Amino acid sequence: MTVRDLKADQDIVREQDRPSQCCVIVEGFACRYKVLPGGKRQIFSFHIPGDIPDLQSLHIEIMDHALATCVPSKVAFIPHEAVRAFIRAHPRIGDVFWRDTLIEAAIFREWMAGLGRREAYQRVAHLFCELYTKFDAVGLTNGQAFAMPLTQTELGDALGLSTVHVNRTPQALRAKGLIASRNGKVVIEDWHGLQKAGEFDPTYLHIRKEASGSPSFSASTSPL
Repeated sequence: MTVRDLKADQDIVREQDRPSQCCVIVEGFACRYKVLPGGKRQIFSFHIPGDIPDLQSLHIEIMDHALATCVPSKVAFIPHEAVRAFIRAHPRIGDVFWRDTLIEAAIFREWMAGLGRREAYQRVAHLFCELYTKFDAVGLTNGQAFAMPLTQTELGDALGLSTVHVNRTPQALRAKGLIASRNGKVVIEDWHGLQKAGEFDPTYLHIRKEASGSPSFSASTSPL
């Protein structure tokens, strides 16, 4: 394993690369994206510490998309052969990796439904719910608050929204008392209301309660 400190907006692996190693997000925040011929970027998913976002490179030779950091991040790289040897020695780890790729597919389906059928207000609310739930599962929330590492451009690239929509929608969520912004963090003021606004059902994240520790919200409103 080789650990590297990467700057913000630095590619971890590029489209058309033939990677020989997998990466683990140790610290920071990353995204999976593709740049279209006209120069527009579509972000497909976000990745937090603990994620291994490129396990598919074990079986697919050429990358059809790219991975990049959103903020300064620490990333560990593990040679494919070491990963394969580990799986052979510990078959249950292979099952965990397979489950991880299936969950990623579930997230892609949910994002596709959001991009195709949800309005801007719902998309932003849904993403905030997803980020909180994932951060909380790995102990990266502070009560009802979580760090918002994304710029308006990154939010727009992920949700298919213009800068105007990205600017107005969080304002609307704040106006309705669902969220607040403090010191670079999003504070969820009304979890049930935010869930309803975003049509958020966390089932697609398949987070196991026993693995996620104590939820930050009360039992009646916990996203987990």
